[in-house]
This record gives sequence, C-alpha cells and structure tokens, in this order.
Amino acid sequence: MASTLPSSPGPALGGELAVLGGGLIGLAIAWRAAQAGLSVSLADPAPGSGASTAAAGMLAPVTEAQYGEERLLELNLRSARRYPEFVRELEAATGLPAGFDQRGTLAVAFDRDDRAVLAETADYHRKLGLDSAPLSGREARALEPMLAPGVQAGLWVEGDHQVDNRLLHAALLKAATDAGVRIHRTGAALLVERDVVRGLRLETGEALMADQVVLAAGCRSSEVPGLPPDALPRVRPVRGQILRLAMPTPHLLSRTVRAMVRGSYVYLVPRAHGELVIGATVDELGFDTFVTAGGVYELLRDAHDVVPGVTELPLVEMRTGLRPCSPDNAPLLGPCALPGLIAATGHYRNGVLLTPVTADAITALLVDGVLPQYAQAFSPTRFAAASTAAAGSPSTPSGAVR
Repeated sequence: MASTLPSSPGPALGGELAVLGGGLIGLAIAWRAAQAGLSVSLADPAPGSGASTAAAGMLAPVTEAQYGEERLLELNLRSARRYPEFVRELEAATGLPAGFDQRGTLAVAFDRDDRAVLAETADYHRKLGLDSAPLSGREARALEPMLAPGVQAGLWVEGDHQVDNRLLHAALLKAATDAGVRIHRTGAALLVERDVVRGLRLETGEALMADQVVLAAGCRSSEVPGLPPDALPRVRPVRGQILRLAMPTPHLLSRTVRAMVRGSYVYLVPRAHGELVIGATVDELGFDTFVTAGGVYELLRDAHDVVPGVTELPLVEMRTGLRPCSPDNAPLLGPCALPGLIAATGHYRNGVLLTPVTADAITALLVDGVLPQYAQAFSPTRFAAASTAAAGSPSTPSGAVR
C-alpha cells in the first residue's frame, strides 16, 4: 500500500466508512458494518494476499496460551466461542464453505525435555481453569496412529479448532460485496485535514470521503502514506515460513498436531480436502518475504520427527507470511490518537482467531460510539498512557524492594 500517489485531487466518491485493508480483519469489519447500515468502501490492491491466506488457520486459544498474556487469552477465548455462529451466519449468507473444523487439537512432546515443558503447560492450563487433558505417548498415538513411536507425551485440547483461512477469506469477500461494500483494488493514502482523518486517497486520485477510517492493513499499517508518525504504535512484520503438502486418502492425520521437538515448535494442520499445512518459523527481518532453504529444512525435519510419513507427501507450496506485531504482541483495537482513525491491526499470531471478536468490537464502536468493555484493554493509546504513568511515578532506588 505504500506506493506513490498522485498529488492532484480526483472526484470524491462519498461514504461514511472507509476500511484500509482487505484481509480477514478488514473484510469482516466491512461486512458487519454494512450489515449495520453503514455505507462502506474498502481499499486494498490485492485482498487476501498477505498473512490472511498464508496462515494455517488454527483457532487455538488454549494451546497458544502464553505466560503473562492472560488478558489476551480472555479475548482469544471470547472469539473462539463466537466462531461457530460466525461461520454459520457467513456460510448462510454466501453459500460458500469456510472450512470450520471442530475435531480438536493434539499437542505432543518429542523427547524428555519437551515432555517436561508440556507438563508445565498442562499445569498452567489447570491453574487458569482451561480444558486440556494430559496423555501418555501411547494414548496420543491412539488418537493419531501415524505419530512417531518416540513421541513421549500428549495434551488433548478438544476446544481448540481450525478453519481453512483461504476459504474463510473467499467467503468474507463475497459476503462484504453482497452486503454492498465497494471494493477498490488499489493502494490508498490517508486523507488528513487539520489533524483529522477525512477519508482515503486512492492511487487513481479518487477520494473516498468518510466519517471514520478503519486501519486494517496488517503489518503495513504503520507504513500507510499520510499516517502521522505518532498516530499509531509501531506495527512490525514478523516473518513466518509455511509449507503446504498434498495428502492422499486416507489422510496422514485427522486433527491438528502441535509439537515441541527438541525445544522447537512445529504444527501440522490437516485439511478435509487433502492438504497438510506445516509451519511456521519465526524471525524478524523486516519486510523480507524470501523462503529460505534453512526454514524449509527445519520445518520438514521437525515434522518428520513427529510424523515420519510427511516426507513421502508431495510438496505443493512454500511461502512466507508477515505477522503484524504490536509492541506487546496484542492487537490494537479502537480509536487512535489521530481523530477519525480507528485501528484494527497488530494481531500478531492470532489474526484468524480474533476475526469475529474484532469485527464485533469495531462495529459496535462505529454504531454506538463506544468500544465494548472486553476490547478496551487493547486500545492503541495504551502505550502512551503507560509512558505517562511511568514518567509521573517516583523512581525506585536500585535494589529497593518492589
């Protein structure tokens, strides 16, 4: 989206809401806003070309739970509970499948050290009241017979599901279009007048005048032309390399397997139509989207250690996705410091999972003028508030008891 735009103004195309970004988040917001009666335009040169279609589509609030991210966990769980109805409504509106799969997730440990980490994870789940069941290696292989004999232990999480994110994106694109959202397949810049966002300027020179602009441009959110430097906390790209393999019938796996292999994580996500998704590496190299030999090797090596049969499958796709990461790894939801600009970005590794609840929260803000309570902790202004509080607090002497 960070392309050069014409300086001369073009004709205004009128509208109450403009959405910048056509991934899962942007489309879901546009669809919901149009359903609520708003006049909606959306700009993206290639909807779905970013992380939305690169991801594996895991809906895994429990197996993704991290120490210190309990507030985010609550939001993830809320969105996971919304998914069945969200998908039912979307499929009914479009007649298209979203690939929602509720067969659960199996986490496994490859060696003794991995087993210790998995046991700690199970204990963490118990403390938080999350639903997961520890398994022996034999019990894990009873669920997934193609697991390697050396797998030490498992953790069964029935409530962690998956969705085919590519099917989901196609359905959301149709739903938004059918609801009257005007899709502009072009880059855009923010239109800012007197320190207030007034809409978007398309690369064609046309202006989309809007009362509010929703910024849902993923890892490019901080790179949008016209965005003032202090309007949004920095959203940085975190690269993930991911593979897609073809599975014959019968399928190698029947449910998502998330594995720890000698301290590294790998996941294997089987699709009903015969695809196996293996991912994903994590590295920070800016906007570099090269697939590396090392990344592919590591993914296949670890996947083979857990499910030896993967190396017999045809490799049909290798690609990267750039996860949009905020300073604290949690999403940016709600009004920005720049009036008229609303953030819906920074979802990092939870973009697919958080699509329903993000659309709910931002649409409620647009219609009612208030961000729902469950989303208020993720305001983009939270970092400025923290900095102000820190600046106003008396310093603590080194070595003092805190």
